Amino acid sequence: MTELGPVAWPPAPISTERLVLRESAARDRGAFIELFASPEVGTYIGGPRPRAELQRAVPEVPGRRPGLFVVDLDGAMIGMVTLDRRDTGRPVQDRPGNGQVELGYMLLPGAWGHGYGAEACAAVLDWFAGALPGEPVVLRTQTANDRALRLAMKLGFTEVERFEEYGAEQWFGVRSSSS
Repeated sequence: MTELGPVAWPPAPISTERLVLRESAARDRGAFIELFASPEVGTYIGGPRPRAELQRAVPEVPGRRPGLFVVDLDGAMIGMVTLDRRDTGRPVQDRPGNGQVELGYMLLPGAWGHGYGAEACAAVLDWFAGALPGEPVVLRTQTANDRALRLAMKLGFTEVERFEEYGAEQWFGVRSSSS
């Protein structure tokens, strides 16, 4: 896994009390389309994408890449958690987190409010801490996204700074692997 480091990908599925975090499969295609077409999910990430465009663009087995975990509840995809190394070649070079691993997540609106995001993200962070001990993880979100800010605090992220990007105030936090 060159994007994150010397880790074999995909890892064995990670089971939590209620969820399984696994590699994507063809059966997840409809959920991926729903996730990216959802106006609610798109609120803080640039808006939803047109469903027809997604139907054409999403591959038969979507999300098959290092760092992407499908969040599975009772055999169905309800969201995803990602770990991506921040691009050091971003146009805004001085933004925090460039070169570091960033946690991202999206859940279908029907899965909101049940603690699935916290459970899935905590499991992925624990896996990452075991796979790459000592490496911190960063998280960015819009300050207007109250749910994401609460989850970041619950997961042990500490605010480093706030800045303006994409026309909105952004929150940037870091979590050491010992959190």
